Amino acid sequence: MNDDPIKTVPYKRPVLSSDQILEKSAEYYDFLNLRRSVREFEEKDVPKEVIENLIKTASTAPSGAHKQPWTFVAVNSKELKKKIRAAAEAEEMDFYNNRATEEWLKDLAPLGTNWSKPFLENAPWLIVVFKKVYDELPEGRAKNYYVQESVGIASGFLISAIHNAGLVTLTHTPSPMNFLSDILERPANEKPFLLLPVGYPSQHAQVPDLERKSLDEVSVFL
Repeated sequence: MNDDPIKTVPYKRPVLSSDQILEKSAEYYDFLNLRRSVREFEEKDVPKEVIENLIKTASTAPSGAHKQPWTFVAVNSKELKKKIRAAAEAEEMDFYNNRATEEWLKDLAPLGTNWSKPFLENAPWLIVVFKKVYDELPEGRAKNYYVQESVGIASGFLISAIHNAGLVTLTHTPSPMNFLSDILERPANEKPFLLLPVGYPSQHAQVPDLERKSLDEVSVFL
């Protein structure tokens, strides 16, 4: 057992007044409230350095025992995007035609979604988030903790970073997603978690006219 003390460093951050934190919290809410899931992209390049910054931001997320159990695979290759689209649409067609319940299809109807996923080719980048169910180390297999929660938090950081950069995305989760492991040649300890197309919105992009739940509907103060 390792009894060495944990190395620490001072935590330093400016202390803001109550008025400042109220203003900043309101501004950030207004900013993120503009975020929407967009399915129509401009076929306009996004520099690789931007994607690198987005991934670094996602990797600042907390994780169980600081294991950081994630891998972000950024796909710019037209050939790979074409393969991913074909495989995803095959799964989605089966879902919409055979596997989805009537209730599920009814809930999806206002969003106007279907099996066709052109954004998987049109978006300049696809970021595929993989969860590492365990680590493969030279000395053997190492356990990761709270993997689902950790990767979910990191994905949230990534989505907000994409919005902050002036870009758009949507959360795409074709089921099952094992084809992503095969196409992207990922190791057995990594499982696909989420697929995010990333790019500029089309000038003609449309989004459903939706309302978010009110504060009273999503919170309880005691």
